[in-house]
Amino acid sequence: MTTITSAPMASLIERLYAKANAATSPVFNDFSAEDRDRLMHSKTDYLELYGLLKDLWLPVSRDTGKLLYTLARSSKARAIVEFGTSFGLSTLHLAAALRDNGGGVLISSEFEPSKIALARQHLIEGGVSDLVEIREGDALVTLATGLPEAIDLLLLDGAKALYRDVLGLVESRLKPGALVIADNSDYCPEYLAYVRSPANGYLSLPFGEDVELSIRLG
Repeated sequence: MTTITSAPMASLIERLYAKANAATSPVFNDFSAEDRDRLMHSKTDYLELYGLLKDLWLPVSRDTGKLLYTLARSSKARAIVEFGTSFGLSTLHLAAALRDNGGGVLISSEFEPSKIALARQHLIEGGVSDLVEIREGDALVTLATGLPEAIDLLLLDGAKALYRDVLGLVESRLKPGALVIADNSDYCPEYLAYVRSPANGYLSLPFGEDVELSIRLG
């Protein structure tokens, strides 16, 4: 048995997905399409977006969660960085892979304190809290220092307009062969243009409906 398929992790993930599926975001839905597009793409208004979505569950899909576990496990990842903890579903999948790989560290960044509090509870329930450090605040600050010397995997799942900037903070520490997974990448044309250009040192391809999977070349 693996951590992801056995108690307490398996039942916890099922319960959290059920809760996420029942949640709504009436405040954000009241905005016009133009305002939603502005908030999703703006590098200056993303803090406003955080405030609007502070109560909304923003998990990776079930399939993406399984993909995260599979990639982290198969690559034998020991050092993982995550941009965008939310309530911790992606974090649980990645931490489960670390546990099954024999240990390691996952550094995650989240702006909203209430989400961090719940994510930490979920990590305790899942039995993987010892593997995860959640840093509170703007990821452009929290991920600017104190990262592992060699990073095996980076997950981008926070404010979409910042994907390229967060990658820039982490890039020098990505090992040859390190994986970069960007969720909802269709909102990130600047990021996609960067990782899809061979001159920048990545081999990249779309995976599923909205995930971009890239490997850092040696």
